[in-house]
Amino acid sequence: MMKNNNTIKPQDILILLKICTLGEQDWFQHDLSEALGISQSEISECLSRSKYSGLIDANRKKVNVLSLLEFIQYGIKYVFPQQPGAIVRGVATAHSAPPLDQEIISDQNYVWPYARGNMRGQAIQPLYRTIPKAVLNDKKLHEVLALVDAIRVGKVREQHLAISLLKERLQYAE
Repeated sequence: MMKNNNTIKPQDILILLKICTLGEQDWFQHDLSEALGISQSEISECLSRSKYSGLIDANRKKVNVLSLLEFIQYGIKYVFPQQPGAIVRGVATAHSAPPLDQEIISDQNYVWPYARGNMRGQAIQPLYRTIPKAVLNDKKLHEVLALVDAIRVGKVREQHLAISLLKERLQYAE
C-alpha cells in the first residue's frame, strides 16, 4: 500500500502563515528554516504538499490566502483539534495573546508550554513544536498563530472574532 505524502501536516500551516506575514518581502527556504526552527528539507516538503492541495501557487512562492483562510475557518479545529490541558508556564496564545487579549476578558489563560515563557495558564499544544520559540521575536506570526488557536479551542464568539481578525491580517499581507 502506498503512503500518501500529500496530506497537510500541522507545520504546513505554520510555514504558510509565516509566508503570509512576510507580505511582499522576498524569502528563501533557508530564511523560513532559520526563523521557524524547521529543516530546509521539511520546508521543501511542506511547499510541495501545499502546492498539491492548492494552498500555494505552482511556483511555491505565493500563498493562496483565500484557500488558506477557508481551511483555517472551517477545517482546522477538526483536523488539528486541541483541548486545554494542565497549568504550565509558557507563551500566551488564543484569547490570552494579542490581539484577542484586548477584546476578550477571561480569568483563564491559555499558553503554549515553554520553559522561557512569561505566563502561566492551561497548556495548548501548538500546531508544531517550534512555535513557542519562533514567535518570541515575531509579533505578526505570534498574532496569527494565536488567532488560529482561538479557532481551535475557543468558544463560538471567540472563533468568530478570531476569524474576522485573521482575515484582516492575512488580506493585508496578500
